[in-house]
Amino acid sequence: MRPMPFLQKCQTGGTAAPSLLTSKLFPSHTVTHLNNLLNTTARTKSLRHAAQIHSQFVTNSFLSVPFLFNNLLSLYAKSGHISHSLLLFSTAHRVPKGVVSWTTLISHLSRFNTPFEALTLFNHMRSNGVYPNHYTFSAVLPACASTTILLHGQQMHCLISKHGYDTDVFVGSALADMYTKCHNMGLAEKVFVALPERNLVSWNSMIVGCLLNSLHDKALLLFREVIREDFVSPDQVSFSSVLSASANMGALEFGKQIHGMIVKHGLLALSYVKNSLMDMYFKCSLFDEGALLFNTVGARDVITWNVMSMGCVYNENFEEACNYFWVMRRAGISPDEASCSTALHASAHLAALGQGTLIHNQIIKTGFSKNTCIASSLITMYAKCGSLDDARRVFEEIKNRNVVCWTAMIAACQQHGNGNQVIDLFEKMLADGLKPDYITFVCVLSACSHTGRVEEGYAYFNSMEKVHGISPGHEHYACMVDLLGRAGQLDEAKKFIAQMRIKPDSSVWGALLGGCANYGNLELGIEVAGRLFELEPNNPGNYVLLSNMYAHKGKLREADQVRRLMGINRVRKEPGCSWIDVKNKTFVFTVHDKSHSRMDEIYEMLKKVEELVKDKGYVPQKQYAVNSADEDKEQSLWYHSEKIAFAFGLLALPAGAPIRIKKNLRTCGDCHMVMKFASEVFKREIILRDINRFHHFRNGLCSCSDYW
Repeated sequence: MRPMPFLQKCQTGGTAAPSLLTSKLFPSHTVTHLNNLLNTTARTKSLRHAAQIHSQFVTNSFLSVPFLFNNLLSLYAKSGHISHSLLLFSTAHRVPKGVVSWTTLISHLSRFNTPFEALTLFNHMRSNGVYPNHYTFSAVLPACASTTILLHGQQMHCLISKHGYDTDVFVGSALADMYTKCHNMGLAEKVFVALPERNLVSWNSMIVGCLLNSLHDKALLLFREVIREDFVSPDQVSFSSVLSASANMGALEFGKQIHGMIVKHGLLALSYVKNSLMDMYFKCSLFDEGALLFNTVGARDVITWNVMSMGCVYNENFEEACNYFWVMRRAGISPDEASCSTALHASAHLAALGQGTLIHNQIIKTGFSKNTCIASSLITMYAKCGSLDDARRVFEEIKNRNVVCWTAMIAACQQHGNGNQVIDLFEKMLADGLKPDYITFVCVLSACSHTGRVEEGYAYFNSMEKVHGISPGHEHYACMVDLLGRAGQLDEAKKFIAQMRIKPDSSVWGALLGGCANYGNLELGIEVAGRLFELEPNNPGNYVLLSNMYAHKGKLREADQVRRLMGINRVRKEPGCSWIDVKNKTFVFTVHDKSHSRMDEIYEMLKKVEELVKDKGYVPQKQYAVNSADEDKEQSLWYHSEKIAFAFGLLALPAGAPIRIKKNLRTCGDCHMVMKFASEVFKREIILRDINRFHHFRNGLCSCSDYW
C-alpha cells in the first residue's frame, strides 16, 4: 500500500524506506521511526495527520505494538480530541491493554478536566484485573482533587496503602496536593510529614496548598524550610506561590527578600515569576515598583498585562486600568476573560458608561459575550454606571445562569432601590435550584433594610444557617441592624447586637449610629459613637454624624467639641463633590463652586430652579445646612454640589436627555427633595448616584420611595 502524502513527507530524508511501513516484522528502527512520526504530529496537533497515521497502523497491524498503541492514544489527546482516544481504546479489542495503556488514558482524562470519567476508567481497569502502579495512582489522584470530594481521595489513599505505594515520593506528593485541593490541610500535612524523602514537588504541593487555603503565614514558613534544604532548590512555582502569599499578607519586606533571591537564581525573566512579583508590589501599594518591572523586564504575555491592569485597580488608578486594556490590544495581545473583567470593573468604578459600552463591543467581537463571568461583570458595570435596563438585558441573554450571575443582577436591583425586584429574583433563583452564597444574602438583607421589610429580613437572616448552611458575617449583622434602625426599632437593634455570635465591628455599630441620627436618639448615639471612635478613630463620618445630632438638638457647644476632637485626632471630613459627564468630558463641582467658565449661567439656572420648585410646594429642609448661620441656612442649601451639577446638566445636555450625577458622599434630604420636584417641573429623568445607592427621579417620585 502506498503511504499517505503526509507520511511520505515525514519519511523523506532516507531515515526509513516506505516499504518498512508494510513490514510485519516490526524491527526496532521501524518502531523508533514510527514513534518519531507520532511525536512530530503531536507537536502540530493535527487531527487529520493523526487519523492518517491511525489508518496506516490499522492496515499494517502496528496497533499490536503496545508502545505505539499507547502513543497513538496520547496523540489524539494532545491534539485536543480525547473522545478519539476513548473510541480507539474501547474498539481495539484485539490489542492487549496493560497498565501503561490504562494509565495513559486516565492521565489524559484528568488533564482534560473530566475527573469522573477518569475515576470510572480507573475502576474499569481494576475490574479487568489490571493492577495499578505508582504511575497510575499519580495520574488518578489529580482527578480526585478535581472533584473536591474528600471521600474519593480517602478511598484512593486506602488503595495506595494497600498496594504499598504510600511511601513513594511522587504518589505522596500527589496525595498531599489532592488533600489541599479538597481543603483538608490536616490530612495533607500528615501525608507530607510521613514521606521518607521529599523532593521539590512535595514542598511545592504544600506551599501551593497553603496558598489555596489562605494559610499565607504557613506558606512563608514552608518556603523558609525549603531554602534550608541541602538537596532542594526553589523553582518558579515555589517563588510565585510565596510571592502570592506575601502579597495577600501585605508582607512587603519578605517579598523584597524574595525578589533578591529570584535575581540570584536568574529567574526574573520568567513571565510566571515576574507576574507574581509585580502583583506582590501592587498589592503592597508600591505601584511604581510594579510598573517598573512591567516596563523593563522581558516579554509581556496577556497575564502580564492583566496583572498591570489589576495593579491599577488595586491602587485606584481606574482610568489607567481602562487605558491598559486598549494599549494591550494595540500591542497585538488578545484580551482574555480576566482582561475584560478587569476593564469592566474599572469602568464601573469610574461610572463611565461610554467606556463600558466600548468594552462591551469588544467583548461581542471577541466572542466572550457568552462567558458567565464576563456577563456578571457586564451586569455590574451597567448597574454602577446607572443603566439598570442594560444590566437587565445582559442578564436575560445569559442561557446558563450561575449563582454569580443571579447575585450580580440582585445586587444591581438592590443598588438601584428596586427592593421588590430583589426579592422576586432571589425567589426565582431558589426555584431554579441554585444555592445562594454569602454575597447574595448581603444584597437581599440590604434590600429588606432599604424597603422596611423587617419580618422578611428576619426570615431570610434565619434561613441562612438553618436552610443554606451559611454562617452570618459582619455584613449580614450590619444589614439587620440597619434594617431595625431604619424602621425606628433602635432598642431592638441594640438587643440584636448584644446577641451576636461574633464580636460586632465598625460596620455594625455604624449602622446603629445611622439609625440614631435618623431618629434623633442622641443618648444612644453618644454611646455608639464612643465605641466607633475606639474602633475607627480616623473615620470622619462618625464625628460628623454625632456633631450633626448635637446641632439638631440645639447643643452647639457639644457639636463644636466634636469638631475640635476631629482636629485633635487629625481627622478631616472629605469635601463633598459631584460630577457629571457631558460629551465624553467629566465636570466636577464642589460646594459653593466658582471654578467653571459658565458659573454665572449656572447660578442663574439655579435661581430659576429654586423659583419653579417652590411654586410646586418645595419647602427648604434647613436642618441639612448644619454649618451655616441661621440667616444663611436656606441660601447655603442651594450651593450643594449636586444642585450645581444639576443646573449645569440642564444647560449643557440636550432637552429631554437623562441627567446623570455622581456624588462622593450621601446626598442630603434637601437635595433629594429638590430633585424630586425638579424631575416633574423639567420633565427630565434625574439619576443621582451617591456613596450608598442610585436614586432615579421621575415625575416627582424617587425609586427609593424616600426610604434610603
